[in-house]
Amino acid sequence: MSYSIHKERQLLLISTFSALLFAMIGITLGSLIHSLVIIFDGVYSLVSLGLTLVSLAAVMYIRKEEVAKNIKRVKVIESSVILLKGIAITLMCVLSFISAVEAIMEGGREVNTGMALAFGVFSMIGCYTSYWVMKTQGRAVNSALIEAEAKQWLMDTVISAAVFIGFMVAKLLLLTSHAHYAELADPVMVVLASIYFIIVPVKMIISSSKQLHQLSHNTFLGKYLHI
Repeated sequence: MSYSIHKERQLLLISTFSALLFAMIGITLGSLIHSLVIIFDGVYSLVSLGLTLVSLAAVMYIRKEEVAKNIKRVKVIESSVILLKGIAITLMCVLSFISAVEAIMEGGREVNTGMALAFGVFSMIGCYTSYWVMKTQGRAVNSALIEAEAKQWLMDTVISAAVFIGFMVAKLLLLTSHAHYAELADPVMVVLASIYFIIVPVKMIISSSKQLHQLSHNTFLGKYLHI
């Protein structure tokens, strides 16, 4: 097994375990303190976990000697996986947006801001570390799949930063005469995060769709998949 193939698999495994850890912590803590945005963060990590497993399976398949020789087939599989990632993340953002709007219409929700701030710090550090590893170590393998992993972790880092900033604002509001607005901070953060982060997966969908279209321009796509 070549160094690049081994490194690619290693990075995907690191991303898998990291995503599992943050998914478990985010969903559990978010449920305990009734925070939509922390649940959003945890679910994003869970979606990332599923997509990383798909990427890992794709890597194990396309790096086989007989498959790797067919460059077009490899590109089709990589683009298809990235397209799947874009669609899944877009769907998650849309569903989260709807849930948050419903929560706002109901008057918001009370959240333990102290616990939320602690989670924000932990998540920011952890997610940025995962992003840094994917970005720096991934340069050695020049893999579109690792690049997509790095983008996912960068998104998760910014989500975590948004959680921290949002709950810091909520904490300050509790000290003022506008304390009742603090209950809107959680769902409003989800709305803003959903709107902002839908841009990246949409770009992934457009880019991978163009790639698949180019690959199938001269030869029927199915031919590549069954060679």
